[in-house]
Amino acid sequence: MSRKVFIITGTSGSGKSQALKCFEDFGFHCIDNIPVKLLPYLAGLIKKEEYLKNVALGIDIREAKFSKNFSDYLSCFNEFNLQYKILFLDCEDKVLFQRFSETRHRHPLGENLSVAIKKERKILDPLKEKADKTIDTTKLTLGELKEILSSFVNLKSVRDFKINMLSFGYKYGIPLDADIVMDVRFLPNPFYVKSLKNKTGTDFEVKKYLARQKIYKRFINEWFNQIKKLIPLYIKEGKSYLTIAVGCTGGKHRSVAVSEEISAALLSSGYDVSKFHRDMRK
Repeated sequence: MSRKVFIITGTSGSGKSQALKCFEDFGFHCIDNIPVKLLPYLAGLIKKEEYLKNVALGIDIREAKFSKNFSDYLSCFNEFNLQYKILFLDCEDKVLFQRFSETRHRHPLGENLSVAIKKERKILDPLKEKADKTIDTTKLTLGELKEILSSFVNLKSVRDFKINMLSFGYKYGIPLDADIVMDVRFLPNPFYVKSLKNKTGTDFEVKKYLARQKIYKRFINEWFNQIKKLIPLYIKEGKSYLTIAVGCTGGKHRSVAVSEEISAALLSSGYDVSKFHRDMRK
């Protein structure tokens, strides 16, 4: 099983906490400020546990002397044949001063801010040299940071992008977690066909009925092509999953059939797709 382990560190105030939040959005299991002496135990868990497939660890100057023997502790990942990458976040001093002033947070070293920043840089320099990637967050927006991180963890691949297809009935409410909502109530309703009323959009007869409608195939093709164009843009913004909701009146016929067809097309294009028909049995 392929595992991804990222060590997130850097100067205080450079955005480590924001980076970890981005990794959470990517679907990673994130642990902040972990004592380095626990790394050997954690490495064993990562190797063993399924839910720890993707892990991001935040480590900073609060572990006072961790940089002196940091490499020794990281060797535990090699012992378990776990590959890891170190991401170092940095920022210009003047912006660090501004950020600490705005948040009124105390520097972890607990000294005069100017002295603390200088001392911290000296302590972290050896670790910065070992980093696989250093990101200067001085002029970055959160969206730009997220885009850089998504590229760093190789989320540009469709294999790392999850799509949830959800059918629903408007009479029961629109799903609150949907990223894209498509209303298919413009299609003829199989509910009013006596032989189809008690069937669902998963049944062949309902699918055949809809396929005979002149607009149906054209709609499926055009909407599928639009979704394929949007997916890279969502990935670029750092999203690791997308929820597409398809709605009709009761969530039993049209929305289900359309969800089934779009799901099949996405699967054949190499995407990881899951389906859920929320209201089909109501």
